[in-house]
Amino acid sequence: MPKAELLTDDQVDAELTSLPAWRAQDAALVRTAELASFPQAIEVVNRVAEVAERDDHHPDVDIRWRTLTFRCSTHFAGGITALDVSLAQEIDRILDSLG
Repeated sequence: MPKAELLTDDQVDAELTSLPAWRAQDAALVRTAELASFPQAIEVVNRVAEVAERDDHHPDVDIRWRTLTFRCSTHFAGGITALDVSLAQEIDRILDSLG
């Protein structure tokens, strides 16, 4: 895993301006998304899993029927890094592609 520097609170706030569906909470970027159906929610999780494996950076995912909550945090660094911002952007692209 590449070395990742923690972002300052100001840097996190600046990144969140381009991630309007996300919020900073408990040293993580957090987004909740409601999908049309349970199968669609699982499809999104599977697509996120492919990205996470490719990037070797994995979000925490909570699945509640058709509601997904993603938490992106760089655990070894103890908080939010550029890796989490990049993963959040990828998750947004996946969700946006659903139309």
